[in-house]
Amino acid sequence: MKRNKPQTVFYRRKREGRTNYVKRLHFLLARKPRLVVRFTNTKIIAQVVSFETSGDRILVGIDSTQLQKYDWSYSSKNLPAAYLTGVLIGKKGVEKGIKEVILDAGLITPLHKGKIYAFLRGVLDGGLNVAHGEEKIFPSPSRFKGEHIASYLASSPEKERTSPQFAQYLKKSNKREEIGVLVDKVKGKILH
Repeated sequence: MKRNKPQTVFYRRKREGRTNYVKRLHFLLARKPRLVVRFTNTKIIAQVVSFETSGDRILVGIDSTQLQKYDWSYSSKNLPAAYLTGVLIGKKGVEKGIKEVILDAGLITPLHKGKIYAFLRGVLDGGLNVAHGEEKIFPSPSRFKGEHIASYLASSPEKERTSPQFAQYLKKSNKREEIGVLVDKVKGKILH
């Protein structure tokens, strides 16, 4: 049977699954810069982006590998790194004169007490104002300090400790129990 109705061709970015235009419209109607955060397999990328008619303009942009300048020697993609990346972009945003932003998590669904909310707590601690819901969405402060990683490693058998998942901790010759102390040191260096 022949179709009489012409086929609707969606925008290219919508076809590719890269942009949700309904969400984007809501962000633009708010008339505030967007705090864009993306998680890759190796790092966390964060940008403060403002809309302009010629295209989006990046006001501040960082990724979690910049934490190494502040002596962060652990993973660039775990929950403490997400928190510290949030603190760093919050501080840089305040230095650029940005006061309030809207969180743009992209196409992912934020998980309750997950990395996205650890990042958001870091941004708030860094000094930027971000509209958010209740305080119970954030992970506990012990998770920001990586105590869950240290306790897991302490309770796991030796064979599991030397797995590729934790090889980075052993290679850098850091004591796993000191991750919380290092989070506090890095946060202090960022904020001062």
